[in-house]
Amino acid sequence: MKRTLAIVLCLLLCLALLAGCGKKEAGTGLKTLESGKLIMATNAQFPPYEMVADGEGFNGTGFEGIDVEIASAVADKLGLELVVDDMDFDAALVAVQNGKCDVVFAGLSYSAERDKIMDFSVSYADGYQVIITREGSDITSADDLANAGLIGTQRGTTGYIYCCDDYGDDHVAAYDNGAQAVQALLNGQIDCVVIDLQPAQAYVEANEGLVILDSAYVVEEYCAAVAEGNEQLQQAIDNALTQMVVDGTVADIVAKYINAD
Repeated sequence: MKRTLAIVLCLLLCLALLAGCGKKEAGTGLKTLESGKLIMATNAQFPPYEMVADGEGFNGTGFEGIDVEIASAVADKLGLELVVDDMDFDAALVAVQNGKCDVVFAGLSYSAERDKIMDFSVSYADGYQVIITREGSDITSADDLANAGLIGTQRGTTGYIYCCDDYGDDHVAAYDNGAQAVQALLNGQIDCVVIDLQPAQAYVEANEGLVILDSAYVVEEYCAAVAEGNEQLQQAIDNALTQMVVDGTVADIVAKYINAD
């Protein structure tokens, strides 16, 4: 009986160890803000990258969009559950720096300035900063921005940073989100809006009398970002994103929301 009991206990111990190894391989050994979860900060007013859903959203997150689906696929690869925390764009950048979230997926463009305060993942998509104007505007190209009275941007974005650097803070009006900037343009309070291409297309489609200029103002790379020095999570996200780019997962997700034609 003692021998039988010892064998049983030994088998149970081996099974427990194997189960523990399986969990670690699934990603639960990765340190995140909340055990078993990947908390993503975003600004869900940036279609088609992140939007508030009408219902449960993608995988029950309450949100949908390119970044939401990519982040959800990353979380799956890391053995984690995605949790989406919606806030102002600049608040999302602060949240990841202060350890209030694990990662930012928010149509976030790489910049050397941001790289000083957070760590970026590999790029997973290209971004284009474009210019929205009213039909018949004197602003017909990026060169005309120098003569604009006020350029509207979303606060904290690279569009805001570039416009301030190029034309000075006095010529740039910052808004909490792109919709507010577009409304100010419609009201005649500003002369144009600099914003990413995909949301620009959505705003122009929804508001008669607005146009997007043909040439891009800036071409960028979209990345995720984690707190500076969080190499373990950065490497894990990099590995997942790289696999998803190579196997076509990212391209498939982007194609769901953006018509290449």
